[in-house]
Amino acid sequence: MLAVTVIAGVLFVWALLAHRLSRWSITAPIAMMGAGIALTAGSGPPLHFELETSVFEHAVEVILALLLFVDAIELPGGALGREKGPVTRLLAGGLPLTLCAAFLTGLLLFPGQSGWLLAVLATIVVPLDLAPTAAVVRDRRIPARLRELLNVEGGLNDGIVSPVFLLCLAAAVESHGAHADYGQAVLEAVGAAGWALGAGLAVGWVAGRLLRLSWSRGWTELSAMRLGVLAVPLAAYTLSSALGGNGFVASFVAGVVIGPAVRQLPKGVAELTDDLVVLLCLGLWFLFGQIVNDAFGDSFQVSVILYALLAVTLFRMLPVLLVLMRTDIAPADRLFLGWMGPRGITSIVFGSLAVIELPDANADFIARVMVITVMLSIVLHGLSAEPIARFYARRSTARQAESPPATVE
Repeated sequence: MLAVTVIAGVLFVWALLAHRLSRWSITAPIAMMGAGIALTAGSGPPLHFELETSVFEHAVEVILALLLFVDAIELPGGALGREKGPVTRLLAGGLPLTLCAAFLTGLLLFPGQSGWLLAVLATIVVPLDLAPTAAVVRDRRIPARLRELLNVEGGLNDGIVSPVFLLCLAAAVESHGAHADYGQAVLEAVGAAGWALGAGLAVGWVAGRLLRLSWSRGWTELSAMRLGVLAVPLAAYTLSSALGGNGFVASFVAGVVIGPAVRQLPKGVAELTDDLVVLLCLGLWFLFGQIVNDAFGDSFQVSVILYALLAVTLFRMLPVLLVLMRTDIAPADRLFLGWMGPRGITSIVFGSLAVIELPDANADFIARVMVITVMLSIVLHGLSAEPIARFYARRSTARQAESPPATVE
């Protein structure tokens, strides 16, 4: 209980100083992570958490399930929004190329590691999380088109990577058995994905129709509808898990299916779910502080730091620049989209699940790379947010100055 009190206290202090801290790019995730590092450090820390238990595993899965659900329902109409061409290029071209770059670089820098383990690592360091740099997505100095592209891509990116991660993790775990049967592992992973897809489709479709019907007939009220929306990802998660599928994939599918119905309901119907996701994610950022301390207990190899640095820069930038060639997006804007690929909660959850499932040596390796990748991302993307916004503000001012004044007839 003391841990909950401390986390609540840190969050409350940040809430009191949020505007002032934002001037130094100190967001809520950064503040919670810093507090977690400070309060779980040393041989006799004030707080210590058991992070390799089934309780923690299920907790992070539920957090990811809710996060993926919120990302899915916040997608604009038509799933891909108004920018179908660029979004399709980013997801169908840029994302696979980024995964391939992460995997092939892993083979080069970590020749002693198995291919399946490096595939798991690639799926951990690639998913986006716009929360650590949420101010960029809301900053009106950034062109609206670019903010929408990031929002849509970010909402679909981690949902697409999730089943790939599960498949690679299943194969990596199987590879350590005495008689590895990759075919069986793949079949089980595909079967779990199938159950997740079915559960997500069923729960999302039924819930969407019932919510719209209830509201149109006047059977309910807004406060109750908020609880109803929150129940959807939890139902999808638990149903899928009971059937042998993956819960957070089912929640993502349910969010995609129910999204059109949510957009026809009163504004704010998903606020409760969104606020709960934010609160749970901030708690996970605090726990990430202990993961940082645990990972920094030993020295790091230069190859690990180099891989993490590439993961938050070139792994994404080069594929994005490549797939957006010959589009009407300006070179500077392509560079912005390539750069803005912050890593956060999804990487932490995937990394934590891999640490729980894999043997100790492999788990330590995954944890170290994940920790450095997320921390580098927070520093590089967080500190660059304000200069980027200023650049676009200056460019907008310059264009307005160059435009000829309107003539009055």
